[in-house]
Amino acid sequence: MSGRFDELRREYPQFVYSGYSVSEHEDGLHLSFDFSIPGLCEFHPQTRLDGKSLDIFNSPVSDYAKRMVFFIGLAEAVSYWKCACPPVFRVECGEMSEDDKAFFKKLWFNGLGEFFYRNGIKTDIDSFVSIDAPEPKNIPQCEDYVSSGIEIVPVGGGKDSAVTTELLHPFGDKLRFFTVNDQPARTQCVLAAGYDESRIIKTYRTIDPNLLELNRRGYLNGHTPFSAIVAFLSYYCAYLIGAENIALSNESSANEANIGGTGVNHQYSKSYEFEKDFRDFSDGYFGLPIRYFSLLRPFNEAQIAKKFAACPQYLKVFRSCNAGSKKNVWCCNCAKCLFVFIMLSPFVERGELIEAFGCDMLDKADLLVDFEGLCGFSGVKPFECVGTAREVCAMLELTLRRFGGGEKPYLLAEYEKRRTPVTSCELRALFGEYNEVNSVGSEFLPAVREMYKYVSAID
Repeated sequence: MSGRFDELRREYPQFVYSGYSVSEHEDGLHLSFDFSIPGLCEFHPQTRLDGKSLDIFNSPVSDYAKRMVFFIGLAEAVSYWKCACPPVFRVECGEMSEDDKAFFKKLWFNGLGEFFYRNGIKTDIDSFVSIDAPEPKNIPQCEDYVSSGIEIVPVGGGKDSAVTTELLHPFGDKLRFFTVNDQPARTQCVLAAGYDESRIIKTYRTIDPNLLELNRRGYLNGHTPFSAIVAFLSYYCAYLIGAENIALSNESSANEANIGGTGVNHQYSKSYEFEKDFRDFSDGYFGLPIRYFSLLRPFNEAQIAKKFAACPQYLKVFRSCNAGSKKNVWCCNCAKCLFVFIMLSPFVERGELIEAFGCDMLDKADLLVDFEGLCGFSGVKPFECVGTAREVCAMLELTLRRFGGGEKPYLLAEYEKRRTPVTSCELRALFGEYNEVNSVGSEFLPAVREMYKYVSAID
């Protein structure tokens, strides 16, 4: 496949970011972006911010705000660039400093780590692309930012954002939720938390059909750093409504690579490294009192699963499966479904868990390869947002204890045959962890401490 990469780069040497716009309409704000690969295709993706719950405090169309939209376009562009990977990225609609270029090159390169790996592409951060953009001259400034004291919580419909929502209940009326391409589970999780749908800032992102056609025709395709788009788009929304914080739900486990000894991380744009880079970039560039951080960064997946299981109102409405999300189901045929089922198995009654998923994931013999990856029995962790092998094995160990000497489902029996037993001391260490490398503000620490007190106590 690396030959295809080189061939496409010779045939299509440039990617062009030629324009972007933001306009106000009755149904909200419309953002559009203009990209092209000369000689191949043009792309014009759009994003709409639903106006129903967008209480605007700060102008969406000022030069300052448009600069944010320009950066949203840079986060979007990599999804289109990757189909041919042109060696030159030319910017015609904005300006970038050398620091800006370095930030986006690092984001794109690390965010495309899985894409490069799975397509057999050998490249490096210096040579994979060069950015051709004029130096900034007069960067717009914001002199009259109006703060509303709102806190934004991005919601994906899974267990992690549900736990964040629970922890932030003391903030009550100050909470607003944020979704990209809203799906039933996302709204239902907000409703299950006791909030009205009007609290959700809904955004709708469309993929240009020309990209889908190129994918069909065999041009390069693969995973891109979607969470970076969430970062830039949520920051723009935070600016519009005068928010003070964007509270994410990324755990410490998101920092781990999928391939041992490499930087290939499916969750790179959920990692603390990106979180810090984005905060430094946004603080330095925009200088707004908006903090972008993850409330759950102190915790691992085992701790989050334990806390989630103590909130039964979410069990029947949450969804973490990418394959089944549009139909609001668990597909029961992917590594993500298997991982979430495993993580909840020690804490949720077996019958309730099977009813929630629609199947017994631990009895899915056809998922053995994914299971081996999750457990660390093979060298490749599945390319999904999943936790570490240490966390998975600990949860399987606790699940084994629930079964005792009785008959076990296929995958659990496989684990029992091949495992290195997890000791009680190791379990206490896992649930007693606290990742100090985080950016949780002092106003949120009481909620974090309360959760830690609960999850660290084990029998």
